[in-house]
Amino acid sequence: MARVKRGVTARARHKRVLEQAKGYYGRRKNTIRVARQAVEKAGQYAYRDRKVKKRSFRALWIQRINAGVREMGYTYSVFMHAATETGLQLDRKVLADLAMNEPAAFKAIVEQVMAGRA
Repeated sequence: MARVKRGVTARARHKRVLEQAKGYYGRRKNTIRVARQAVEKAGQYAYRDRKVKKRSFRALWIQRINAGVREMGYTYSVFMHAATETGLQLDRKVLADLAMNEPAAFKAIVEQVMAGRA
């Protein structure tokens, strides 16, 4: 049986890891053993933080809606309860964007929701 030289495969595997570690500090970018650990940890953080990002943005949207609603004398929880009762089809992302960029439209929506909750 012919002898198998493994240099090409190993080099390709190392090259892939080192390309992912490009831009890291110190030995993390050019030593395969350290770079592999760094890339693996970075992947764990990326996986976790894709979920955390969703939580963070939802919290930001809630804060923005709350700030916009409080200018009109209501609280976030009262407004959202009234919104679900009246069947408002806008999600928090859109409401927060309206509260930040279109205060007149947001005010009209809040007034309509609060009038319809009776």
